[in-house]
Amino acid sequence: MPRRFIDLSIYLENEVASDPPGLEPHIQYFAHDSSYEQIAPFFPGLRKEDLPDGEGWAVELVRLSTHNGTHLDAPYHFHSTMDKALGAQRSAISIDEVPLEWCFQPGVKLDFRHFEDGYVVTAADVDAELARIQHRLKPLEIVMVNTSAGQRYGQRDYVSAGCGMGREATLYLLERGVRLTGTDAWSWDAPFVHTAKKYRETGDASLIWEGHKAGRDIGYCHLEKLHNLESLPAHGFYVSCFPHKIRGASAGWTRAVAIFDDALTAADAAAS
Repeated sequence: MPRRFIDLSIYLENEVASDPPGLEPHIQYFAHDSSYEQIAPFFPGLRKEDLPDGEGWAVELVRLSTHNGTHLDAPYHFHSTMDKALGAQRSAISIDEVPLEWCFQPGVKLDFRHFEDGYVVTAADVDAELARIQHRLKPLEIVMVNTSAGQRYGQRDYVSAGCGMGREATLYLLERGVRLTGTDAWSWDAPFVHTAKKYRETGDASLIWEGHKAGRDIGYCHLEKLHNLESLPAHGFYVSCFPHKIRGASAGWTRAVAIFDDALTAADAAAS
């Protein structure tokens, strides 16, 4: 069977509801017929008509946050320290320090599309889903959660859609050796609009970003704004999600891909 790839990434594009207002990416396009002015200073005396068909290069000017598009969050994004629960608290690693072996591992998909928007997934929910798909977690597996937000990307309610992973659900994964997770929602945690309501009602600040803050106890990374998770089986594939190498940054963009390869899965099975 030939190797097969499934793209798990969204586009970086203009005028699509991918982030809260004011935080969206912006791309300025320069086509072949509009870039002569960029080329001319390099070659004094050059006329536009001297270029083949009068065309220059195509190039884009991009204004981005490291958290636009499909990206990998580093532990540094969550808190200044990590690994407190492991007895060796240390400075949280930035995206350029994330171990590469975390970013290419067997993948596992948990289907949480049935949970309502704003629901906070518990450890019991994760345990039940693993039982349903008959899978026992192994260290370094990449665990991705398929939420109802995945099918609403680009719609106005995308940022407020889907369930989120709570602190205990996140620690359930990390305590079993998982170090990289992912979601097709805007955030690993429940959408802010739902958490804000709970905070107003309870005054409990520990509810804010509770899944992210689990990284204080055990350092980990997660992918956000994944896509196409509904097309994946529960397991039997690899995930590649190497982040862009930005010095000292809290996140890096990635072209996340699911890879189906009989040789890879057979080797993994033999190793376990």
